[in-house]
Amino acid sequence: MMSNTKKLSIAFYWHMHQPVYQLSPDGDYLMAWVRLHAVKDYLDMITITDNYKNIKVNVNLVPVLLDAFIDYGIKGAHDLHSRLTVTPIEELNDEDKEFILNNFFDANYKTMIYPYPEYNRLFQKRQSFREVDVNAFTDQEYSDLMALFNMVWFDPVYVKDYPLLKKLLKKGKNYTYEDRCTIIEMQRDIIRKIIPTYKDFVERGKVEVTTSPYYHPILPILLDINSANISNKEGLPSNLKMSLDAKMQTEAALDRIEELIGVRPRGIWPSEHCISSQELELFKSLGVDWSISDEGILASSINFEFIRDFKGYMEEPYHLVKSYEHKSGVKMIFRNSMISNLISFEYPNFDSELAAKDLYERIKVMQSKLLSSPDENHLLTIAMDGENCWENYPQDGNIFLNTLYKLISEDDSLETVLISEYLDKEKNHKPLNKIQAGSWINRNFKLWIDEPIKNLAWQYLKNVRDDFSKFVKQHPLNMHIEDAKKELFICEGSDWFWWYGEPNDSGRDNIFDYLFREHLKNVYVYLGLEPPEYLDEPLLSMATKPSRYPKGEIKPLIDGEEDDDSWINAGCIDIPDGPVLKENKFFDRICFGYDKDNLYLRFYVNNYVLSNPVTKNWIYQMYVYTRNSSKKHSLSPIRLINKTDDVLPITKQKFHNEIQISLIHGELKFVRLIKSIPNNLWALGSSKDIKFVFDKVIDLQIPFDSLDINHEENMEFVFVNAAVGLNDVFIPNEMLLNIRRD
Repeated sequence: MMSNTKKLSIAFYWHMHQPVYQLSPDGDYLMAWVRLHAVKDYLDMITITDNYKNIKVNVNLVPVLLDAFIDYGIKGAHDLHSRLTVTPIEELNDEDKEFILNNFFDANYKTMIYPYPEYNRLFQKRQSFREVDVNAFTDQEYSDLMALFNMVWFDPVYVKDYPLLKKLLKKGKNYTYEDRCTIIEMQRDIIRKIIPTYKDFVERGKVEVTTSPYYHPILPILLDINSANISNKEGLPSNLKMSLDAKMQTEAALDRIEELIGVRPRGIWPSEHCISSQELELFKSLGVDWSISDEGILASSINFEFIRDFKGYMEEPYHLVKSYEHKSGVKMIFRNSMISNLISFEYPNFDSELAAKDLYERIKVMQSKLLSSPDENHLLTIAMDGENCWENYPQDGNIFLNTLYKLISEDDSLETVLISEYLDKEKNHKPLNKIQAGSWINRNFKLWIDEPIKNLAWQYLKNVRDDFSKFVKQHPLNMHIEDAKKELFICEGSDWFWWYGEPNDSGRDNIFDYLFREHLKNVYVYLGLEPPEYLDEPLLSMATKPSRYPKGEIKPLIDGEEDDDSWINAGCIDIPDGPVLKENKFFDRICFGYDKDNLYLRFYVNNYVLSNPVTKNWIYQMYVYTRNSSKKHSLSPIRLINKTDDVLPITKQKFHNEIQISLIHGELKFVRLIKSIPNNLWALGSSKDIKFVFDKVIDLQIPFDSLDINHEENMEFVFVNAAVGLNDVFIPNEMLLNIRRD
């Protein structure tokens, strides 16, 4: 360590949030994520700091999550999974068993299924059936599956805290009804400890707790929908008139955290790091000292782009490691997004100790670049989701975090800080005259608005909000107004709009859609009104349509040049930026068309892929699965491996042809045709008649004869964005495209 190294402060800032999974306050939770993450992440993410005297962390707790802890731990709430787990096997019907077979493998295969022989055997057995066969599993296997699913979600640290858990894990199989009930009760015991433990760690100065608006709404949109820079306003209301809701949700959150943790939060984590000047003015009026957003927002706000080299090292980190004071009076810090993405998506693929050492070295490289800084105090902010990535790590991230915290605690030139304490000590906050409205994703709000299905969801919300306001004016003393208002606030949460439309897919979008519409209906139910019939119609029905189908036959030039009119009548699908990184998206747009003899495909390659020196060397693959609509030929299942454990219905479809398109090191290496053969198998076909060119775009001409489709047959097909055999995104994800030639 260099003697003249400037001390660097590090703020670890973990965000903890889940949406409302209940249909009513007394009903079961439809998804189990609160309970499962409660025994895996929420507690041990702070108790781990007791291993290190000088390690401090910051945690953002969304109030609706704490309410769920109270439901589970104190009120004895159940979700569908836990309710089945404590049900005697003989009382399960076929529908229950089908749910178990479809949902009790929701766990990371490598770290949570494979290490347990019986769980892995059951997983392999389930995978051997294309369709669910409830009679293929014995009662004991159902009991074992439920027990193992619930146990693998426990963080490994609890094995020493709960000897009975260790004993049950060692048992491996042959679990009884009593065993399953014991497992659920151990989970409740952990959940009951979460809030008191946070309160204790705050009092001891090891943790600072902040909050977000109560039900996690996107405040800039509620405050002023016109500030969202929306390009597609079709179906959107011109004004939401929800600024009062934004204030009430924020104030209620501050009150709730103060009530449960004992200290009023000084900081606000804006939902999804969505920020605007109106939002900061609101925060200031409520006594909030500081807030946070992403480095992209800072770059746009100060007109300074952060440049990184091919290893991801920032050339000039100075502006990102400073605190700011907005003209509203609210202080601002900005997170380093590269580090957050490394922890979330890259480091789980490497040895945990080596990954932690790599991050430590990155921190030291950044620190070395601050020697010429005119200031003494610098803050590196590592802010990210604190719950969703750790199951991808060995030992639920314990090896990684312990190694990282140890390296930092042994380095006298580094310190971890509570953010409020750092901001109190730092008197030289840089002025921030403007703040760019946007989020952590692409510096805009397009993951929650500005897309047909999302816009329609906002219109639904606006309609219900207007009906609610009208009722309150006419019946101000109605005793159920507060209950209806709560339902309305739930529907303002970010998660519904995140999962609607493109590009995100939860594998459970139908459940999110159902929850959203049911909570909108609840507003009317509490007010004694009949819900509008349109709320019975799923919004998902319009979620996966291409932007247009072919208008007629085309005869395009196959030259790889982007600027020509020969594709003007083609069908097209526009692919929005993904929720994480631009480099995850292979293409920006796909066009498709036909004449009497050929299928034509055009892929507009994401320019970021080819211009970035790192991603240019990656391998990108697109698969096209096709079949004739009469299904006369032998059909085989999609043979790609799921990237997640979520199984979309479209993955169960079978096809006659598989077309592989591979872009390697920025070059189109090959286009390969694979044919289905009997017994669900595939064999290499002849690709000699397929014409393909890549220059500005990728153009393909594929004879229908090569696909065994005659002149009278229609064709059905789907695109799968993939990498090395792992399916990533189905385009579209809930329907097959078709070309009608009859």
